[in-house]
Amino acid sequence: MGRSRLSLRDYLGQTLAVAEAEVRKLRHDPIELLTRAIQPLLWLLIFGQVMNRLHAIPTGGVSYEDFLAPGILAQSVVFIAIFYGLSAIWERDSGVLAKYLVSPAPRWALVVGKALGSGVRSLSQAVVIFVLAVLLGVHLRFEPAAIIGLLVFTLLGSAVFATFSLVIACLVKTRERFMGVGQLLTMPLFFASNAIYPVALMPSWLAAIARLNPLTYLVDALRALMLVGWQSTLGLGMDFAVLSIVLAVLVAVAARFYPIILG
Repeated sequence: MGRSRLSLRDYLGQTLAVAEAEVRKLRHDPIELLTRAIQPLLWLLIFGQVMNRLHAIPTGGVSYEDFLAPGILAQSVVFIAIFYGLSAIWERDSGVLAKYLVSPAPRWALVVGKALGSGVRSLSQAVVIFVLAVLLGVHLRFEPAAIIGLLVFTLLGSAVFATFSLVIACLVKTRERFMGVGQLLTMPLFFASNAIYPVALMPSWLAAIARLNPLTYLVDALRALMLVGWQSTLGLGMDFAVLSIVLAVLVAVAARFYPIILG
């Protein structure tokens, strides 16, 4: 039993070591946080205020800017995470990945460590967007439980899309192809979700796609946890279960494919 516990502790330490290495990259490039705040600011300040004046989209009794803020947070999570696999390709080319793969850490620990590293980057982005939302007058919840839940779902959502990104990197293998595939996926994921309009407004075929899109469940949870008076459409339990299942499947797939990236 003690040996099993020691092994589990070792795995946890290896996972956190990989995550810490990913976070260290962000600490060495803090300007990235400022540059990543520009796009959310434009969405909230320009698109949000224009659509708020039009009153063209029913938003369940809240202003459109309020409705939009959680969607833009989810968008930022996806845009950060979906290109995370690019770092794996860079690590392969620089020889770092070979060192990871000869370590005693199991493949899943490496994948989860990278997913956690992506999550920390997204948490920093969540803080930036939360501050922007406060400055723009969005009616936010400040209860500790809601904020903790917001951070948990941000971390979970980022891990899902970062792991998906890693799977793509293992398949395409080159930076040029990865950039093309990443750009091809980000906008469909965003627009085929409830980030900027409710699912009820979508045509039936798009609504069906939205219900299969993990981003829809992330946005649903973030809205319920961020906005005063907003209730989850799908239920926070359902949101958490769907994202967790998708993450578990993607970790298993990525752990199987991870050595392929060296080929």
